[in-house]
Amino acid sequence: MTASTGATGTCENGSMPNASPPVVAAFDLDGTLTDGGSVFKWLEHVAGRGVALRAAARLVVPLTLGALRSGRTADHAKERLFRSLLAGREWSTVERASRTFILEHLQRHLRSQTVARLRWHLDQGHEVVLVSASPEVYVDIVAGELGAHGALGTRLAVDPLGRLTGGYLGRNCRGKEKMRRLEEWIDSRGYPAPPDVYAYGNSRGDRRLLSRATYPFNLGRLGRWGALRRYPSLPLTTE
Repeated sequence: MTASTGATGTCENGSMPNASPPVVAAFDLDGTLTDGGSVFKWLEHVAGRGVALRAAARLVVPLTLGALRSGRTADHAKERLFRSLLAGREWSTVERASRTFILEHLQRHLRSQTVARLRWHLDQGHEVVLVSASPEVYVDIVAGELGAHGALGTRLAVDPLGRLTGGYLGRNCRGKEKMRRLEEWIDSRGYPAPPDVYAYGNSRGDRRLLSRATYPFNLGRLGRWGALRRYPSLPLTTE
């Protein structure tokens, strides 16, 4: 039996009661908060469908190998595609196009069950952050629309003239980089104690994120055949 607390909030032995740790809920975007992927659709919106399809066709071998092997192979293939479609474009123009794209995308592709879970965390007073390999230029907009406290995504490099180089600023935000960025974000919040972390993902790019979470959840649709099959599925209710 634990000692009761008095009017001053202290225990009978004079010590302070144990406070609950802070809570952070980290959500992946593509396939978790939304159905399917967004990156190539975004590239089509920014560069034009025909241009994007031709660029992907030229890179079909590295893109296919990246999809099969994942890891750095996938990161490099994605960056090559970005360079072919984004290099030289004005950042301000891409930023505006990204807002138009993602707001339309969310209207069609949000997963209601996952969004309900995110709102439950907000109602509980938890801090919510999106952690995605998608470009941060629109992950940040999604976070704003859903009321999240932070957005971590793949950052795009911009030259001194305000034009995209087509390369990443830092690393593609997947795998180990997702976990590193989340830890960096948590450190920046100045919590009084290490937080309990809920993590929600759907693919092998989220394995590292879920492996370090206090409460990991698999939002993938492949069930026992998916890369995250060792983790529990999201409960049907949030009670």
